[in-house]
Amino acid sequence: MKAIAISLLAGALLSTSANAVPQLLDKVAVIVDQGVVLESQIEDLLTTVKRNAKTNNQTLPSERALRTQSTEKLILDSVQMQLATRMGIQVSDPQLDQTIASIAAEQKMTLGQLRAEVLPSGTDYNTYREEIRRELILGEVRRANVRNRIYITEQEVNNLVKLIDEQGNEQAEYRLGHILIEFPNEPTDQDIEQAKSRASKVLELLNSGSEFAKIATASSGGPKALEGGDLGWMNINSMPTLFAEAVQGKEKDNIIGPIRSGAGFHILKIADLRGIEKVEVSEVNARHILIKPSIILSDEKAKKMLSEFREQLIKGEVDFAELAKEHSADPGSALKGGELGWADPTNYVPEFRDTLASLTVDEYSQPVRSEHGWHLMQLLGQRMGDATEQRKQDKAYQLLYQRKFAEETDAWLREIRARAYVELASN
Repeated sequence: MKAIAISLLAGALLSTSANAVPQLLDKVAVIVDQGVVLESQIEDLLTTVKRNAKTNNQTLPSERALRTQSTEKLILDSVQMQLATRMGIQVSDPQLDQTIASIAAEQKMTLGQLRAEVLPSGTDYNTYREEIRRELILGEVRRANVRNRIYITEQEVNNLVKLIDEQGNEQAEYRLGHILIEFPNEPTDQDIEQAKSRASKVLELLNSGSEFAKIATASSGGPKALEGGDLGWMNINSMPTLFAEAVQGKEKDNIIGPIRSGAGFHILKIADLRGIEKVEVSEVNARHILIKPSIILSDEKAKKMLSEFREQLIKGEVDFAELAKEHSADPGSALKGGELGWADPTNYVPEFRDTLASLTVDEYSQPVRSEHGWHLMQLLGQRMGDATEQRKQDKAYQLLYQRKFAEETDAWLREIRARAYVELASN
């Protein structure tokens, strides 16, 4: 495909002179399937990464390495956003507003204070809003495409419950740094040897005192490369199995690897570790019906639909479980009649959590808007959480789901990247 150039003729706007010289304000850097990555997008991401690195006192690699990583991230984002368009995934303005309000609440800010925080960072508020919208869409695309790849057996859950029991009252959490020296999709023996050689050189640099975050940003093919490879805090039971086996018994600042997987060679650093004490918590059992607004179903109609369900339920004309199975857009609970099971309410989004706190047992809520859509809830029970078998089973399932979701997301991203048509535009 012939490279495309996008030129904005500033001269035409600034002068009516026929001799005005056109100025190139932007251009296509990469063609990605039916979309493009603009030079301005790469520059904006580079600026953001550099600003964040300065704030976090993180040393960055060369400009060339940083540009390569930034371009690759934007290519992958473009592939996913095009997929979202084909799937009809959108985030409405009310949903976006609700999400931003939740972000402000979590940071104990008003919306005005959040806006004031954004502006000094060099990002205007409208750009910030669209970045949040894009992240919500990317998250939904990943969930929609990855969750059907996850299968958890009863035996896996029972084995993890047994492991949790053996670990006793403390469970290790690790903050991991991660570098992936990746293979092509179908690697040859030569590809594998070359990747192994690069991994060995990376280990030499790290063991000789080079900064992990800088090496990760320059060399890693992992999803957190631009964050210095920081995977954040991970429970040992929710991290990928290869990582869990590798870090057990290791200490803070240990560098581990290379660990081979189907994706390539992994190198880990234990940036920090901590224990988790089990505490007794208040739990709630609830069920809900989720209606997601769409192009066909407006926000107002979704709310009205749930209001009508509520009136019918109060009159005893319909069954909650049947309504949930037929109408709820939450695949995890719809088949269970909307039941969510016993859970710590702080795990729910603020609007959901706060509404449940205001209900008495068996009471139906009014329709409530969250970042996921409109909910109709019923509180089924309250209790103080303990180490009951069901609680351990639920916890084990959640940990396994988190682990497999992370693993399958990485595999899916590699697959769609390998299938994408990518062409660097000529200068």
